[in-house]
Amino acid sequence: MASLKDMRVRIASTKATQKITKAMQMVAASKLRRAQTAAEAARPYADKMAAVIANIASAAAGSPGAPALLTGTGRDQVHLLLVCTGERGLSGAFNSSIVRLARERALALMNEGKEVKFFCVGRKGYEQLRRLFEKQIVEHIDLRSVRLLGFVNAEDIAKKILARFDAGEFDVCTLFYSRFRSVIAQIPTAQQVIPLVVEETAAGASTTSYEYEPEEDEILARLLPRNLAVQIFRALLENNASFYGAQMSAMDNATRNAGEMIRKQTLIYNRTRQAMITKELIEIISGAEAV
Repeated sequence: MASLKDMRVRIASTKATQKITKAMQMVAASKLRRAQTAAEAARPYADKMAAVIANIASAAAGSPGAPALLTGTGRDQVHLLLVCTGERGLSGAFNSSIVRLARERALALMNEGKEVKFFCVGRKGYEQLRRLFEKQIVEHIDLRSVRLLGFVNAEDIAKKILARFDAGEFDVCTLFYSRFRSVIAQIPTAQQVIPLVVEETAAGASTTSYEYEPEEDEILARLLPRNLAVQIFRALLENNASFYGAQMSAMDNATRNAGEMIRKQTLIYNRTRQAMITKELIEIISGAEAV
């Protein structure tokens, strides 16, 4: 049985941990507002970009000069999984849920005889994926040194992806990230970005006939690489907001659990102390009666 001193040390340690988790919860809450605003501000632009490309792609359908980013390579053998996760932990199931979705997709593709490669953005996803797929990870981007996410970070990633696509290293690229819904709800999402999947509803949303200058193929050749960077940037912002939301919830749970542990430990400490005092009184009284 632990001594009273050990119990006091344990209670003090739990209280110190509770202060840390409470501070982390407050920091995450303060950063969440800015991250959520940035993520929500990026959605209309990304959605409108997808709608414009869908409209142009419908006009360029069947054109022999359509870019490969839209039509693909004609093969479906090599898949690149672009997995975006956080750089830090203590955020509940935020990182593991994204990795789980990517791992399930990879295993399903491998069972079909496909070749799978990983492009990891974020330290936590890289650390988890390399346990099973270390030889299949072709590149890892570490954003720990980036104080504020910008479009330039997404552009750098997009350029690396496009260089590998132009070199014929893969046929299909799928982006994995966590879409922010609320503080307690983050949705792991898989989005195919190469070749671009054009939604039929978006493509058929407008019945107006347009004439494009320059030609549709030339517009798409310039617009599709930028769209890739835009979608990656959106994923990074969604991930950032999801991370702080998940961390806020996780630290709130940890703070409440620490409070419950302190209550139970204090109750045990008081009962043990009372039992020891009672035992000493009984010994004193018994000794006095014996005399």
